[in-house]
Amino acid sequence: MTNTKVRTAALITPVGREAQDEARALAADGRTGKAVRRLRRGSWLKRGPAREAVELLAEGQALPTSNAEGLAALRRLDAELVAELTALLDDGQQIAAVKLLRERTGVDLAGGYHLVLELGGRPAAD
Repeated sequence: MTNTKVRTAALITPVGREAQDEARALAADGRTGKAVRRLRRGSWLKRGPAREAVELLAEGQALPTSNAEGLAALRRLDAELVAELTALLDDGQQIAAVKLLRERTGVDLAGGYHLVLELGGRPAAD
């Protein structure tokens, strides 16, 4: 069974459509290792989340292609975390928000930073 953090990181980290298509094709040909490397190249996915992302793609799921889509996925997966992040941002604690996001989701530093920036720049649609 996959680790929740690894799965969450795979579901919220943006990956370009072309990279997703190439990784899906590689995985279909049984070239999982190359599919993982393709997803990692040009994205902020670490090895574990990239492996999970390949599994998700093989199952027919699409990954987010932008920070906005990644944030929308995070809102669906963990609205409570998004509320905590928003409260930290409202208090001017951007670094604490990035740290909390990384701690809870396993997303890497750059990915976490960009998702927090996205959250700070766009209000939630209620």
